[in-house]
Amino acid sequence: MTTGAVAAVLAALTPATAFAADEPPQAYARQQLRWERCDAEHPAAFECAKVTVPLDYGDPDGRTIDIAVSRVRAGSAKERHGALLINPGGPGGPGLTMPVEMEPLLSEQVRARFDLVGFDPRGVGRSAPIGCDLTEDERGVQHPYAAGTFVKDVARARSVADKCWAKAGDVLPHITTRNTARDMDVIRAALGEKRISYFGYSYGTYLGAVYTQMFPRRADRFVLDSALDPALAWRESFRGWSAGAELAFTRWTEWVAARDASYGLGATAAQVRTAYWDLVARADRTPVPTADGTALDGDAIRSGYAAFVHVEAATHWIVALRAAAAGGPAAPAVPAGVASDNAASVTWALFCGDTRSWPRDPEQYRRDAVRDRARYPLAGDLGATVQPCAFWKRPAAEPATVVDNEVNALIVQNEWDPQATLAMARGMRRALHGARMVTVAGGEGHGVVVAGPSCADDSVNRYLTTGRLPAKDLTCGG
Repeated sequence: MTTGAVAAVLAALTPATAFAADEPPQAYARQQLRWERCDAEHPAAFECAKVTVPLDYGDPDGRTIDIAVSRVRAGSAKERHGALLINPGGPGGPGLTMPVEMEPLLSEQVRARFDLVGFDPRGVGRSAPIGCDLTEDERGVQHPYAAGTFVKDVARARSVADKCWAKAGDVLPHITTRNTARDMDVIRAALGEKRISYFGYSYGTYLGAVYTQMFPRRADRFVLDSALDPALAWRESFRGWSAGAELAFTRWTEWVAARDASYGLGATAAQVRTAYWDLVARADRTPVPTADGTALDGDAIRSGYAAFVHVEAATHWIVALRAAAAGGPAAPAVPAGVASDNAASVTWALFCGDTRSWPRDPEQYRRDAVRDRARYPLAGDLGATVQPCAFWKRPAAEPATVVDNEVNALIVQNEWDPQATLAMARGMRRALHGARMVTVAGGEGHGVVVAGPSCADDSVNRYLTTGRLPAKDLTCGG
């Protein structure tokens, strides 16, 4: 947007309440949104609009992009408190349909008080999407380390970086968490809100925490579901998964050993552990056939480590793999999905563009993978090996955000989460001094509120309805 275009936008604005000095530029803060029904597949009350933002916040008169936003209005005009912005995580996850997806998960009292507002973050979905034309193999975040394949792994990582810069190099430097947080503040202003409330899941917890650090006076009621440690962004987050995996694996071996009569994997945790590693070694010699027509080697079985947080489901999977390895029916495949090219491209743009801490020397990744595998045999190498960020063409334009504030927020966390581990959530709690944390004891899997009913729901609904946090950190369930 040129200076003249900015002036034209301003001229079209109706008189409005004066904005504070730290508001976004007026042309963006005061833009009028044109709400329309999103589509015929959803209720008429589900509305969509576009919010114009600068591509480069350092050049607000330059190129602009449109952010797709949506809403479901509060159920009661009388009780309405404000807008609740929602992010589904990823990074790279589209959020436009989140209002209709979250509506049944929130109490009637919460829905009465908030407009539920979704958005596709910059680069995602309908918000100036990017793509790198990545192969399925290149979209994966984790790969096993082996000395014999490391040269190939380096080539794959370099290929991802080269493809992304060739396809989207003009916008990659601007797809960062800090810029998405700035977009959120433009959305807030365009909605006419002095403060914004927020629900963020997984990566969305980091985005929410960054927003509270950048715009503390604009943050109202923030719920962070399955939190990441902002101090670990991003390579140390990858490496942090392996410690949590070992804890979950140990818990699983103990659970299975107590049920040896049912599963026959061993009467002690040590015996169960041996049975698992014997399966991995056997699969390395002869891959195990699966129901989808593929076959799993030992590394592929290890890559399913996240399953161990669900002790019963993981047990059935391992029993089926052992039976298939012995010539029985084909086993279920690794329970994992494949990211779209858009989602994977945004993932790498954010991971590599958010921080300058990625090593540039591939040998550093080799050393770390060997070291982490020795310390955490189940998954240590998967998070430590070489990544595209080693070959990113430009370093991050800004340093990673240091989150260290007194803003109130509510963190909800499963004890056994393979992706946002309990240790990571505790790191978020340390960074947000004014927050409270509700831990679901024995809770399994990634997601609390988003996964359905939980003992944390009462605390979430009370906080969003009244603004009051629990008096102290809580543990529920068991």
